[in-house]
Amino acid sequence: MANIRREFGDDLTLKNDNLGINTTTAQEKIDVVGVVKGQDLYTTGVSSLTAYEGFLRADNQIVESTTLEFGQGLKSSLSGEIIVGTGVTVTIGIVGLGTAEVGVGNTTGANGKTASNIDTTDINLAGGSQIECLKVYNTFTPPNGGTNERPYAPKPGELYYNYDFKTIEFFDGYGWRQVDNTTRSGRMLIGGGYQTPGNQLIDIQSFNINILGNSIDFGDLTDNRSNIASCSSSIRGLFVGGANPSYKNIIDYVTISSSGNAIDFGDLSTTNRAYIGATSSSTRGIFGGGYTSSPSGATVNIIDYVEISTIGNALDFGDLFTGRYSAGAVSNGIRAVWAGGNTPGKSIIDFVTIASKGNSVFFGDLTYARRNAAGASFSSNVRGVFAGGRHPTVVGQIDYITIASEGNAIYFGDLSVTRQRSAGSSTQIRGVWAGGNTPDSSNVIDYVTIASTGNATDFGDLYKDTGSTAGCSDSHGGLGGF
Repeated sequence: MANIRREFGDDLTLKNDNLGINTTTAQEKIDVVGVVKGQDLYTTGVSSLTAYEGFLRADNQIVESTTLEFGQGLKSSLSGEIIVGTGVTVTIGIVGLGTAEVGVGNTTGANGKTASNIDTTDINLAGGSQIECLKVYNTFTPPNGGTNERPYAPKPGELYYNYDFKTIEFFDGYGWRQVDNTTRSGRMLIGGGYQTPGNQLIDIQSFNINILGNSIDFGDLTDNRSNIASCSSSIRGLFVGGANPSYKNIIDYVTISSSGNAIDFGDLSTTNRAYIGATSSSTRGIFGGGYTSSPSGATVNIIDYVEISTIGNALDFGDLFTGRYSAGAVSNGIRAVWAGGNTPGKSIIDFVTIASKGNSVFFGDLTYARRNAAGASFSSNVRGVFAGGRHPTVVGQIDYITIASEGNAIYFGDLSVTRQRSAGSSTQIRGVWAGGNTPDSSNVIDYVTIASTGNATDFGDLYKDTGSTAGCSDSHGGLGGF
């Protein structure tokens, strides 16, 4: 079969190592004038293709007045943008008006009304390329930007590099998931607590969330204490505050991947306290509320934070919407959310944006007021889950929220054993509760699949029963963000 095919009248030149198609003066290694269609495109080096079938410009820039119609060709962009020059008029033909911004200019609908934006899959379709086979060596760059610039109306399977999370994401049809989540081990740690009043524990226990079974010994905290809080990055776990019997300002840390005793990290920002609601992103740990014995016992509304990869004292972040203690806390990497708590029992849910400091904002309410749920919470990067507590006796109900949108919690199911103040943590798939008070300390471990609803199922047993404890993992839903 012929290696080179030519049509009558075509210009095909090969000179000075440059190949020209439809031109007699090739300027590059391959210089194509017009549109090229092909299959199994093979490139070596850094390649830029701006007029190849299946490829689109990074954005569509409109510099003179035009009318956009279906099939016109100027209807898609990898970045999701159509840039309209200043003073330029874009007249929309057979499309509707909606919410996708097109920049500076005017858009006129078929109804004669003028608006500043359009919404149409014919005009503004991000990531519209469909490539049958592409081989690229040395470099490949998918669409990219911040969390708020994710592609408009993505299709399942689309890739995106998130500058905020510094990771590749893909759209699974329901939400954006990080490609690198599967690299984390799924190890969960449970620290401190007590077996009976006056018998505070120093133990740290561990197990793998992905595998059913019992806990094993990991090491020891720097000090015996209960009513502790915990949060983590994918590398470090922190254990914060607590009481024995006086209230503590201690922050300890461990390296989750290796067993061993905790090391001093620093102190809380203001006062010794216990019953804190703690959660984190991949870089920042954040601690909300609590109870202090100074001067004579008081609920606090303090929010403080640390950078997990460093060591040092916590810094002031802001204040909770309502001061309280024993609230559950979850994160999706962008938001930190607290739910329930004591002063007395509360149903309130409030949140902050982790990357910026400030006071929390009202989110919604739990299905009913409850207290003593501190630690018994976890999340994927979509859902936050809260369980147990007192109302006014010990309860086993599980509630959940969608973290990215405000609103009231929804009933999820029930714990396998009714209890309060258990340790909760998760992977993106499975959430686990360990220990807790029934009112006696418990060795129960049970779990749920976060994306579904239903009652918790038996997982295994702690090697040492404990209550008023807290847990963390290297795979929870807050990892991947600032």
